[in-house]
Amino acid sequence: MIRSPLLALLPLAALSLVGSPAIAAEKLTYYCSADEAWCQLMADGFEAETGIKVSMTRKSSGETFAQLKAEAENPKGDVWWGGTGDPHLQAAEEGLTTAYDSPMRAELHDWAVRQAEAADDKTIGIYSGALGYGYNEELLAANDLPVPACWKDLLKPEYKGHVQMANPNSSGTAYTTLATIVQLFGEEEGFEFMMGLHANINQYTKSGSAPIKAAARGETTIGIVFMHDAVAQAASGFPVKVVAPCEGTGYEIGSMSLIEGSRNPESAKAFYDWALTAPVQSRSVEVKSYQLMSNKAAESSPLAPKLDTITLIDYDFALYGSSDERSRLLKKWDDEVSTLPQ
Repeated sequence: MIRSPLLALLPLAALSLVGSPAIAAEKLTYYCSADEAWCQLMADGFEAETGIKVSMTRKSSGETFAQLKAEAENPKGDVWWGGTGDPHLQAAEEGLTTAYDSPMRAELHDWAVRQAEAADDKTIGIYSGALGYGYNEELLAANDLPVPACWKDLLKPEYKGHVQMANPNSSGTAYTTLATIVQLFGEEEGFEFMMGLHANINQYTKSGSAPIKAAARGETTIGIVFMHDAVAQAASGFPVKVVAPCEGTGYEIGSMSLIEGSRNPESAKAFYDWALTAPVQSRSVEVKSYQLMSNKAAESSPLAPKLDTITLIDYDFALYGSSDERSRLLKKWDDEVSTLPQ
Protein backbone atom coordinates (compact mmCIF):
# COMPACT_ATOMS: atom_id res chain seq x y z
CA MET A 1 0.00 0.00 0.00
CA ILE A 2 1.26 3.47 -0.90
CA ARG A 3 0.77 5.81 2.03
CA SER A 4 3.09 8.71 1.30
CA PRO A 5 1.63 11.90 -0.21
CA LEU A 6 4.91 12.36 -2.07
CA LEU A 7 4.39 9.12 -3.97
CA ALA A 8 1.03 10.43 -5.15
CA LEU A 9 2.97 13.00 -7.14
CA LEU A 10 4.94 10.41 -9.10
CA PRO A 11 4.04 9.57 -12.71
CA LEU A 12 1.94 6.46 -13.30
CA ALA A 13 4.94 4.57 -14.62
CA ALA A 14 6.83 5.18 -11.39
CA LEU A 15 3.81 4.36 -9.27
CA SER A 16 3.45 1.02 -11.00
CA LEU A 17 7.03 0.22 -10.09
CA VAL A 18 6.83 1.34 -6.48
CA GLY A 19 3.45 -0.22 -5.85
CA SER A 20 4.37 -3.66 -7.13
CA PRO A 21 4.40 -6.32 -4.38
CA ALA A 22 7.30 -8.01 -6.14
CA ILE A 23 9.32 -4.80 -5.99
CA ALA A 24 8.38 -4.10 -2.38
CA ALA A 25 9.94 -7.42 -1.43
CA GLU A 26 13.24 -6.52 -3.07
CA LYS A 27 16.21 -4.62 -1.77
CA LEU A 28 17.99 -1.65 -3.24
CA THR A 29 21.76 -1.30 -3.06
CA TYR A 30 22.38 2.41 -3.19
CA TYR A 31 25.77 4.05 -3.78
CA CYS A 32 25.83 7.69 -2.69
CA SER A 33 28.49 10.35 -3.31
CA ALA A 34 26.84 13.35 -1.68
CA ASP A 35 27.19 14.47 1.93
CA GLU A 36 26.58 11.69 4.46
CA ALA A 37 23.49 13.31 6.01
CA TRP A 38 21.87 13.83 2.60
CA CYS A 39 22.70 10.28 1.56
CA GLN A 40 21.03 8.94 4.70
CA LEU A 41 17.99 11.18 4.25
CA MET A 42 17.46 9.78 0.75
CA ALA A 43 17.92 6.17 1.87
CA ASP A 44 15.60 6.51 4.85
CA GLY A 45 12.99 8.45 2.88
CA PHE A 46 12.79 5.97 0.02
CA GLU A 47 12.65 2.98 2.35
CA ALA A 48 9.91 4.58 4.47
CA GLU A 49 7.78 5.48 1.46
CA THR A 50 8.10 2.27 -0.54
CA GLY A 51 8.94 -0.54 1.87
CA ILE A 52 11.97 -1.38 -0.26
CA LYS A 53 14.90 -2.20 2.00
CA VAL A 54 17.83 0.09 1.21
CA SER A 55 21.48 -0.82 1.73
CA MET A 56 23.60 2.32 1.42
CA THR A 57 27.31 2.85 0.82
CA ARG A 58 28.68 6.38 0.97
CA LYS A 59 31.92 7.12 -0.89
CA SER A 60 33.32 10.04 -2.86
CA SER A 61 32.50 10.07 -6.56
CA GLY A 62 36.02 9.02 -7.58
CA GLU A 63 35.94 6.11 -5.15
CA THR A 64 32.49 5.05 -6.31
CA PHE A 65 33.57 5.12 -9.94
CA ALA A 66 36.54 2.91 -9.03
CA GLN A 67 34.17 0.54 -7.22
CA LEU A 68 31.90 0.28 -10.27
CA LYS A 69 34.91 -0.62 -12.41
CA ALA A 70 36.05 -3.22 -9.89
CA GLU A 71 32.56 -4.76 -9.74
CA ALA A 72 31.87 -4.61 -13.48
CA GLU A 73 31.91 -8.38 -13.94
CA ASN A 74 29.63 -8.91 -10.94
CA PRO A 75 27.73 -5.68 -10.16
CA LYS A 76 26.62 -5.31 -6.56
CA GLY A 77 25.05 -1.85 -6.71
CA ASP A 78 21.76 -0.80 -8.27
CA VAL A 79 21.82 2.99 -8.37
CA TRP A 80 24.49 5.67 -7.94
CA TRP A 81 23.18 8.99 -6.65
CA GLY A 82 25.13 12.21 -6.22
CA GLY A 83 28.67 13.35 -6.76
CA THR A 84 30.11 15.38 -9.60
CA GLY A 85 28.95 14.54 -13.10
CA ASP A 86 32.35 13.90 -14.70
CA PRO A 87 32.81 10.39 -13.25
CA HIS A 88 29.16 9.61 -14.03
CA LEU A 89 29.86 10.54 -17.66
CA GLN A 90 32.98 8.38 -17.63
CA ALA A 91 31.02 5.47 -16.18
CA ALA A 92 28.46 5.90 -18.97
CA GLU A 93 31.18 5.92 -21.62
CA GLU A 94 32.70 2.73 -20.21
CA GLY A 95 29.38 0.89 -20.12
CA LEU A 96 29.20 0.72 -16.34
CA THR A 97 25.77 2.35 -16.25
CA THR A 98 22.60 1.81 -18.26
CA ALA A 99 20.24 4.09 -20.19
CA TYR A 100 16.89 5.10 -18.73
CA ASP A 101 14.39 7.72 -19.89
CA SER A 102 12.57 8.77 -16.75
CA PRO A 103 8.99 10.03 -16.97
CA MET A 104 10.14 12.82 -14.62
CA ARG A 105 12.43 14.28 -17.27
CA ALA A 106 9.96 16.93 -18.45
CA GLU A 107 10.04 18.55 -15.00
CA LEU A 108 13.79 19.17 -15.02
CA HIS A 109 15.95 22.17 -15.87
CA ASP A 110 17.58 22.13 -19.30
CA TRP A 111 21.07 21.64 -17.84
CA ALA A 112 19.95 18.41 -16.17
CA VAL A 113 18.52 17.08 -19.42
CA ARG A 114 21.64 18.09 -21.36
CA GLN A 115 23.65 15.99 -18.95
CA ALA A 116 21.47 13.02 -19.87
CA GLU A 117 21.78 13.71 -23.57
CA ALA A 118 25.58 13.88 -23.31
CA ALA A 119 25.60 10.37 -21.84
CA ASP A 120 23.01 8.74 -24.14
CA ASP A 121 20.57 8.78 -21.19
CA LYS A 122 22.92 6.81 -18.92
CA THR A 123 22.96 9.58 -16.30
CA ILE A 124 20.95 12.69 -15.43
CA GLY A 125 21.51 15.92 -13.52
CA ILE A 126 20.09 16.14 -10.00
CA TYR A 127 21.73 19.35 -8.74
CA SER A 128 24.23 22.02 -9.73
CA GLY A 129 26.76 24.09 -7.84
CA ALA A 130 29.72 26.38 -8.49
CA LEU A 131 33.30 25.70 -7.44
CA GLY A 132 35.17 28.10 -5.17
CA TYR A 133 36.63 28.09 -1.71
CA GLY A 134 35.95 29.17 1.82
CA TYR A 135 38.18 30.48 4.57
CA ASN A 136 38.06 30.67 8.35
CA GLU A 137 38.04 34.40 9.00
CA GLU A 138 39.27 33.99 12.60
CA LEU A 139 42.31 31.96 11.52
CA LEU A 140 42.95 34.37 8.66
CA ALA A 141 43.03 37.28 11.10
CA ALA A 142 45.07 35.38 13.69
CA ASN A 143 47.74 34.66 11.08
CA ASP A 144 47.60 38.21 9.70
CA LEU A 145 46.77 36.92 6.23
CA PRO A 146 45.15 38.98 3.45
CA VAL A 147 41.61 38.11 2.37
CA PRO A 148 41.82 35.97 -0.80
CA ALA A 149 39.51 36.89 -3.68
CA CYS A 150 40.94 35.07 -6.69
CA TRP A 151 42.36 31.66 -7.63
CA LYS A 152 45.83 33.14 -8.06
CA ASP A 153 45.72 34.63 -4.57
CA LEU A 154 46.06 31.08 -3.25
CA LEU A 155 49.57 30.86 -4.77
CA LYS A 156 50.96 33.63 -2.56
CA PRO A 157 53.79 32.39 -0.31
CA GLU A 158 52.08 33.69 2.82
CA TYR A 159 49.40 31.01 2.40
CA LYS A 160 51.94 28.16 2.63
CA GLY A 161 50.49 25.42 4.83
CA HIS A 162 47.12 27.17 5.03
CA VAL A 163 45.29 25.60 2.05
CA GLN A 164 43.56 22.25 1.81
CA MET A 165 41.88 20.45 -1.07
CA ALA A 166 40.94 16.89 -1.91
CA ASN A 167 42.90 14.46 -4.06
CA PRO A 168 41.51 14.52 -7.62
CA ASN A 169 41.93 10.75 -7.91
CA SER A 170 39.38 10.11 -5.18
CA SER A 171 37.29 13.28 -5.22
CA GLY A 172 35.03 14.58 -7.95
CA THR A 173 35.26 18.03 -6.39
CA ALA A 174 39.04 18.04 -6.74
CA TYR A 175 38.92 16.68 -10.28
CA THR A 176 36.51 19.49 -11.16
CA THR A 177 39.07 21.88 -9.64
CA LEU A 178 41.84 20.46 -11.83
CA ALA A 179 39.65 20.55 -14.96
CA THR A 180 38.48 24.08 -14.13
CA ILE A 181 42.00 25.44 -13.72
CA VAL A 182 43.09 23.83 -17.01
CA GLN A 183 40.11 25.33 -18.85
CA LEU A 184 40.48 28.72 -17.17
CA PHE A 185 44.22 29.25 -17.72
CA GLY A 186 45.12 26.74 -20.44
CA GLU A 187 46.88 23.46 -19.78
CA GLU A 188 50.47 24.72 -19.47
CA GLU A 189 49.66 27.63 -17.17
CA GLY A 190 47.00 25.54 -15.43
CA PHE A 191 49.52 22.91 -14.39
CA GLU A 192 51.94 25.63 -13.33
CA PHE A 193 49.12 26.88 -11.12
CA MET A 194 48.56 23.40 -9.65
CA MET A 195 52.28 23.08 -8.94
CA GLY A 196 52.30 26.46 -7.18
CA LEU A 197 49.19 25.55 -5.24
CA HIS A 198 50.78 22.25 -4.20
CA ALA A 199 53.47 24.18 -2.35
CA ASN A 200 50.79 25.75 -0.14
CA ILE A 201 48.69 22.61 0.46
CA ASN A 202 48.81 21.14 3.95
CA GLN A 203 46.79 18.01 3.12
CA TYR A 204 45.02 16.31 0.23
CA THR A 205 41.85 14.76 1.65
CA LYS A 206 39.87 11.83 0.30
CA SER A 207 36.48 13.57 0.36
CA GLY A 208 35.70 16.76 -1.55
CA SER A 209 33.85 18.47 1.30
CA ALA A 210 36.44 17.60 3.97
CA PRO A 211 38.63 20.72 3.43
CA ILE A 212 35.92 23.20 4.36
CA LYS A 213 34.84 21.08 7.31
CA ALA A 214 38.45 21.23 8.48
CA ALA A 215 38.45 25.02 8.00
CA ALA A 216 35.25 25.27 10.04
CA ARG A 217 36.91 23.33 12.87
CA GLY A 218 40.00 25.55 12.76
CA GLU A 219 42.26 22.81 11.36
CA THR A 220 43.11 24.71 8.16
CA THR A 221 42.56 28.28 7.02
CA ILE A 222 41.30 27.77 3.45
CA GLY A 223 39.38 24.88 1.88
CA ILE A 224 38.84 24.50 -1.88
CA VAL A 225 35.32 23.12 -2.32
CA PHE A 226 32.03 23.69 -4.04
CA MET A 227 30.63 26.93 -2.72
CA HIS A 228 27.48 25.32 -1.37
CA ASP A 229 29.62 23.20 0.98
CA ALA A 230 31.20 26.37 2.35
CA VAL A 231 27.75 27.94 2.73
CA ALA A 232 26.66 24.90 4.75
CA GLN A 233 29.45 25.49 7.27
CA ALA A 234 28.69 29.20 7.51
CA ALA A 235 24.98 28.44 8.00
CA SER A 236 25.91 26.12 10.87
CA GLY A 237 27.51 29.03 12.69
CA PHE A 238 31.17 28.52 11.86
CA PRO A 239 33.32 31.58 10.98
CA VAL A 240 33.51 30.62 7.30
CA LYS A 241 33.41 33.10 4.45
CA VAL A 242 32.62 31.96 0.90
CA VAL A 243 34.59 33.09 -2.16
CA ALA A 244 33.63 33.00 -5.85
CA PRO A 245 37.08 33.43 -7.47
CA CYS A 246 37.47 36.66 -9.43
CA GLU A 247 38.82 35.02 -12.60
CA GLY A 248 35.71 32.85 -12.96
CA THR A 249 35.14 29.27 -12.02
CA GLY A 250 33.78 25.90 -13.03
CA TYR A 251 30.70 24.15 -11.78
CA GLU A 252 29.34 20.69 -11.31
CA ILE A 253 26.21 18.92 -12.41
CA GLY A 254 25.69 16.38 -9.66
CA SER A 255 24.29 13.29 -11.31
CA MET A 256 22.46 10.01 -10.86
CA SER A 257 22.97 6.77 -12.78
CA LEU A 258 21.52 3.27 -12.94
CA ILE A 259 24.20 0.60 -12.70
CA GLU A 260 24.50 -1.80 -15.64
CA GLY A 261 23.64 -5.39 -14.76
CA SER A 262 22.19 -4.51 -11.36
CA ARG A 263 20.34 -7.12 -9.33
CA ASN A 264 17.28 -4.95 -8.62
CA PRO A 265 16.72 -2.86 -11.76
CA GLU A 266 13.04 -2.12 -11.15
CA SER A 267 13.71 -0.90 -7.61
CA ALA A 268 16.50 1.24 -9.02
CA LYS A 269 14.16 2.84 -11.57
CA ALA A 270 11.62 3.53 -8.84
CA PHE A 271 14.29 5.28 -6.77
CA TYR A 272 15.45 7.21 -9.85
CA ASP A 273 11.96 8.57 -10.57
CA TRP A 274 11.30 9.30 -6.89
CA ALA A 275 14.60 11.17 -6.51
CA LEU A 276 13.69 13.51 -9.38
CA THR A 277 10.42 14.72 -7.82
CA ALA A 278 10.21 18.27 -6.50
CA PRO A 279 9.11 17.34 -2.94
CA VAL A 280 12.02 14.93 -2.51
CA GLN A 281 14.57 17.36 -3.93
CA SER A 282 13.20 20.14 -1.73
CA ARG A 283 14.20 18.13 1.33
CA SER A 284 17.85 18.97 0.63
CA VAL A 285 17.50 22.05 2.83
CA GLU A 286 16.76 19.79 5.82
CA VAL A 287 20.35 18.57 5.77
CA LYS A 288 21.88 21.96 4.92
CA SER A 289 22.62 21.15 1.29
CA TYR A 290 22.57 24.35 -0.70
CA GLN A 291 22.76 23.25 -4.33
CA LEU A 292 20.38 24.30 -7.08
CA MET A 293 18.14 21.28 -7.61
CA SER A 294 17.27 19.93 -11.05
CA ASN A 295 13.47 19.82 -10.71
CA LYS A 296 12.16 23.24 -11.71
CA ALA A 297 9.58 23.19 -8.90
CA ALA A 298 12.00 22.13 -6.15
CA GLU A 299 12.60 24.68 -3.39
CA SER A 300 16.13 25.87 -2.68
CA SER A 301 17.43 27.65 0.39
CA PRO A 302 17.73 31.45 0.09
CA LEU A 303 21.33 30.91 1.25
CA ALA A 304 22.16 28.84 -1.84
CA PRO A 305 24.75 30.53 -4.10
CA LYS A 306 23.06 32.21 -7.06
CA LEU A 307 24.74 30.87 -10.19
CA ASP A 308 23.61 33.86 -12.26
CA THR A 309 25.71 36.15 -10.02
CA ILE A 310 28.91 34.08 -10.44
CA THR A 311 31.27 34.23 -13.42
CA LEU A 312 31.13 30.67 -14.75
CA ILE A 313 33.37 29.21 -17.42
CA ASP A 314 31.89 27.27 -20.32
CA TYR A 315 32.77 23.98 -18.67
CA ASP A 316 33.24 21.22 -21.27
CA PHE A 317 31.51 18.30 -19.56
CA ALA A 318 31.77 16.02 -22.59
CA LEU A 319 35.56 16.39 -22.86
CA TYR A 320 36.49 16.45 -19.18
CA GLY A 321 34.00 13.72 -18.35
CA SER A 322 35.51 11.41 -20.98
CA SER A 323 37.54 8.43 -19.86
CA ASP A 324 40.63 9.30 -21.91
CA GLU A 325 40.85 12.95 -20.87
CA ARG A 326 40.12 12.25 -17.22
CA SER A 327 42.75 9.50 -17.09
CA ARG A 328 45.29 11.69 -18.91
CA LEU A 329 44.83 14.67 -16.60
CA LEU A 330 44.95 12.56 -13.46
CA LYS A 331 48.15 10.84 -14.58
CA LYS A 332 49.71 14.20 -15.39
CA TRP A 333 48.72 15.52 -11.97
CA ASP A 334 50.17 12.39 -10.32
CA ASP A 335 53.41 12.65 -12.29
CA GLU A 336 53.99 16.39 -12.28
CA VAL A 337 52.24 17.77 -9.19
CA SER A 338 51.74 15.22 -6.41
CA THR A 339 55.39 14.14 -6.47
CA LEU A 340 56.74 17.64 -5.85
CA PRO A 341 58.15 18.49 -2.41
CA GLN A 342 56.19 20.81 -0.16
